[in-house]
Amino acid sequence: MNLNRFSPYAAVVLRLAVGAVFLHHGLMKLQNFEGVTGMVRGIGFPFAPVFAAILTGVETLGAVCVILGVLTRIWALMMAVDMVVAILGVVLPHGGVPELEGMLLAGSLALVALGDGPLSIGVTLKKGSA
Repeated sequence: MNLNRFSPYAAVVLRLAVGAVFLHHGLMKLQNFEGVTGMVRGIGFPFAPVFAAILTGVETLGAVCVILGVLTRIWALMMAVDMVVAILGVVLPHGGVPELEGMLLAGSLALVALGDGPLSIGVTLKKGSA
């Protein structure tokens, strides 16, 4: 049995997993935007409400786009940056171990390399414009 034929679908599985976790965290941020703004201010970012909105947007709108396979590489790159900031600005300074953040960083970087995968709106749109 040649399992390599399933390799293109790895991006789909990864998109769904990474996107779902980011979406969950993004929706939690939407419910407590003041707290997110305070956290962003606490790690030293100027214009905390603006950066909190960007963070929340990446973790909600970006997650939905990744799940659907729309501009996956761009959103995944923003998610990777999000995780680098989380690891360096929040987790490590508080003595934490960045297990989840590290996995999300790795998954995001893999999606930057893999792109949408075969089952995505992005691929459907590309085929329709060809």
